Amino acid sequence: MSNETLDISTPVLVMGGQQNALSIVRSLGKLGVHVSVSLAQGCWAVESRYCSGSYTYPAGTDLHLFWKKLLLSDDKPLQGTMLLTCNDDAIEFVAENKEALRQYYVVDENVPELQQAMLDKQKTLELAREAGCPIPEFWNIATIEDVVSLKESVTFPVMIKPIHSHVFRRHYVDKKYLLANDYQELFSLVSDVLSKSIEVMVCEMIPGPDTLLSSYYTYIDDNDQALFHFTKKVIRRFPVNSGGASYHITEWIPETAEMGERFFRGIKFRGLGNIEFKRDLRDGKLKVIECNARFTAAQELLVQSGMDISLMIYRRLSGQAVPKMEGYRDHVRLLEPIMDFKAYKQLKVLGEITFFAWLKSLMHKQVFSYFRLDDPKPVIVLLKSAISNKLSNYRVDHLREKVDK
Repeated sequence: MSNETLDISTPVLVMGGQQNALSIVRSLGKLGVHVSVSLAQGCWAVESRYCSGSYTYPAGTDLHLFWKKLLLSDDKPLQGTMLLTCNDDAIEFVAENKEALRQYYVVDENVPELQQAMLDKQKTLELAREAGCPIPEFWNIATIEDVVSLKESVTFPVMIKPIHSHVFRRHYVDKKYLLANDYQELFSLVSDVLSKSIEVMVCEMIPGPDTLLSSYYTYIDDNDQALFHFTKKVIRRFPVNSGGASYHITEWIPETAEMGERFFRGIKFRGLGNIEFKRDLRDGKLKVIECNARFTAAQELLVQSGMDISLMIYRRLSGQAVPKMEGYRDHVRLLEPIMDFKAYKQLKVLGEITFFAWLKSLMHKQVFSYFRLDDPKPVIVLLKSAISNKLSNYRVDHLREKVDK
């Protein structure tokens, strides 16, 4: 996409996120756009040389209240800024306050009701079913009695999936769901979740490795035109079969694109969307896993493969011409090194990979979320933090050993 005529006068505020926020800061900041971030303390996008300002918040902050004070107070220091959302809390805040925000800020053209519906994992599956997309079987769980009624009908293992992931992660850090291998475990886990007033459903676990996962990305404008199409696959995740992707690869997959477009057009979606599927080897169908109406953790993979969608969206929302985005490079790989080493260790214990097989899979040119030669500080801070945590854990373990003796 040509940048020769880019008007950089509209500043940007990136709300929430981690790897995706850093990717956007680098893409737009390098072009001269004034990019600020509102992120959790410790997010490495703040360390980027291309970050022009930051509004960080500590863990446990009421983000709706924080962003309301930042953006809708009387003085409005960021008035005229473009708001780009990178996590579910940000999506929820913007959707709930869109009419107020659009008076002072540049916001996307999405449909707030659909944004909020897609934050609801059960509603997402219901929308997918209505759009004609295969889905895993699921059961609504309002009380523990609903679990009792499933005792004779559920085939294990099953997932206890949150209705709202961002609420769930406040209590279960770095987990997308809980896995139950038998009825007693299901009863116990659901009891614990419900005690925290978290809405959940029980969902069928589609069997098979993480390599069966694929994703589709698009942006549908207010004229019902898709501005781009993009698909990728997962090579590994950590934790295996439940965590975030540690190793991705771009690949054009027509069936994934067709199913993804069917979903977004079927629900009359507007704006940026990503949907993930897993192929069910039992019937051969792609089934909906989850959907995001925002930039995802794999944003840098899109950028490095020739699909800088943050620049495309910046152009569009600031009223500039958007060159047509056709095609991208296949077989570009994005690696999260620390996560992927953990994935390797877990797969090795399961007997699904050897060290040499893992090493061979890495013998390719890699894209990294954090490491960039022209912007090294984020990865330096990340490594310092990792080493510090490792030393801290070592001291705690060493102290425990002394106490035990």
